[in-house]
Amino acid sequence: MKIRNPRTGIYDYEIPDLSDEVVEHRCAALRMHQTEWKKSGVENRIGVLQEWKAAVMEKRGDLIEALSIDTGRAWETVLEADIVAASIDRWCGIARNFFSGEAKKDSSIPFIKLQQALVPFELIGVISPWNFPLLLSLIDTIPALLAGSSVIVKPSEVTPRFIEVINKTIDAVPRLSNVLSYIPGDGRVGTALVNNCDLICFTGSTATGQKVYDAASKRMIPVFLELGGKDPAIVLEGANLEYAADSIVWGSVANAGQSCLSIERVYVQDTIYDAFTQLLVKKAESFILNADNIHHGEIGPIIFEKQVAIINDHLRDAVEQGAEILTGSTKCEEINGGYYCRPTVVVNVTHNMKLMQEETFGPIIPVMPFETKEEAITLANGTVYGLSGAVFAATVEEAMEVGSRIDGGAISINDAALTAIMHEGEKNSFKLSGIGGTRMGPSAIKRFMRQKVFIIKEQPIVSPWTVARYRV
Repeated sequence: MKIRNPRTGIYDYEIPDLSDEVVEHRCAALRMHQTEWKKSGVENRIGVLQEWKAAVMEKRGDLIEALSIDTGRAWETVLEADIVAASIDRWCGIARNFFSGEAKKDSSIPFIKLQQALVPFELIGVISPWNFPLLLSLIDTIPALLAGSSVIVKPSEVTPRFIEVINKTIDAVPRLSNVLSYIPGDGRVGTALVNNCDLICFTGSTATGQKVYDAASKRMIPVFLELGGKDPAIVLEGANLEYAADSIVWGSVANAGQSCLSIERVYVQDTIYDAFTQLLVKKAESFILNADNIHHGEIGPIIFEKQVAIINDHLRDAVEQGAEILTGSTKCEEINGGYYCRPTVVVNVTHNMKLMQEETFGPIIPVMPFETKEEAITLANGTVYGLSGAVFAATVEEAMEVGSRIDGGAISINDAALTAIMHEGEKNSFKLSGIGGTRMGPSAIKRFMRQKVFIIKEQPIVSPWTVARYRV
């Protein structure tokens, strides 16, 4: 399989086309070592992951180089590589407390005790996307390993260059290489994982997630789906407009808008609409494309060529229906072989437009006025998505009151896209943005474990229900 460089447009890399048999064999090998991994105990698993952290940090430069080529961006890539160590440390701390042990406890029947236990799934399959290739491949992998499961990861075939480097770090820790493997491949390899794993974690588009869900249901295996978003931001009269504009533009254009939690719709109270729109334009125009120098400019290329067509289609549809582009791109620009989209502020938008209904995944900021809070909430909830959102108001209490009525699992108050950097809060996706337990906070480890209970009768007491049965 030939892989495209997003900065040059040249197909300059290849990955092997793995057969179903190869995937099945890899899964079987990982499964074979899981029991020993589980029995080794959480302190041993923490020690192994700390060894891996050191190996990853040793290859930090190689990872950054591979990821930079994969994505065509610089500063986000450095951040992505540097967050690995902190993420491993954070999950190790959570795991140490999580596995503190369950004591026997009384039940509603005086002579019956209960003791809970957790049993990890043998093999977890992780299918991760192209927008943050390393970070999103690890967000489920690390807690699953600490839970005692083996894990096989298939990153997106759009950004596979880092796989070779990450596998070298895994090979450097023999105790880890028995229970963790990264494999390249396209959707067919993803299907093979669904057919060979005990639980699937998928991050990606809603359309593909629905296919994963359907395939997993045929095997009756659990799935955790983190899917598309169309996150709204609401700006109420009395909010700090300068601060709100800064936050919303950052939340819309970071990683060139290629994030599921990107702000993709902005609703502004009509009394401040004109002033706020002018602020958005001013701030959007301050960002620079990194087309000539990956280290100069904040806006990298659109990573996936197919996404270019979606962005162009959304902008074209909006303009044809009367929208006006105040600043930015009328369509993605081809520069040096790569495709770039400038931060783009769009007004005169309606909910009949694709730009306000479908996930765009680009640095586009459509802005729409509202009169009342009720109208703002209705508009914010007016899509099939419910991932996250943001509310800006004069007071925290007012923002919280509005935020409590937005369909979304993570609502930033007086800021935007905070869920990208705050991982302690537990949340679920609403509507078509996903399904399954939280992937953040202590409860995330429990996703990879089945609950088991021992119902213990400690004294030789004749059970009343047994006597009653014989009398009948």
